[in-house]
Amino acid sequence: MERAHTLTIQKTCDKDFIRRVEEASEQEVSKCYQCGNCSASCNYTYVYDYPVNQIMRLIQLGQKDIVLRSRSVWLCAACQACTTRCPCNIDVACVMEALRVMSREENTVSLKDVQMFYDEFLKSVKTFGRVFETGLLPVYNLKAMKPFGDMDLAPKVLQKGKLHFLPSRIKGRKHIAEIFERFEEQGKKKQEPREVNEPSHSQ
Repeated sequence: MERAHTLTIQKTCDKDFIRRVEEASEQEVSKCYQCGNCSASCNYTYVYDYPVNQIMRLIQLGQKDIVLRSRSVWLCAACQACTTRCPCNIDVACVMEALRVMSREENTVSLKDVQMFYDEFLKSVKTFGRVFETGLLPVYNLKAMKPFGDMDLAPKVLQKGKLHFLPSRIKGRKHIAEIFERFEEQGKKKQEPREVNEPSHSQ
């Protein structure tokens, strides 16, 4: 990804972006003073295009396009190491999750395979009440056009009893599906156009 040019930051500043991120994540990103603990704690910094502390700073600078198109947002594993070590008590992992949601809403997802895995993961949870890995991975691999991905690991994992041929029958599966349905219903309501009442003109 092309790096941000410091001389053009003022031209691309979206002053409303930090407010939107703080509202979505319920975190005060403006408190971040760039100590770097989050980036030092992150195991995936080496594959990020922007380290976590730079993502936080770019939010403060209103760089919506750069942040929402970054690889870092989608490579974050939400391990909470950054959150645990933040001296400002900012839930950085929660901020990254909010950015993923915003990235999807803005249609700026940089890593489509990761988004696809998220979708299939949630479908599996909705259907079975928990992730059914044996069903999830083949479906994801087919949709990602790599049908034999990780096939070499399957025998070893099956031998150790880590994968099962049938999904577990857990209690409350119906209730978990209902949570998804309520959430999807709320999403549909948000997308519905609001009716605008035109002012009546007296003759």
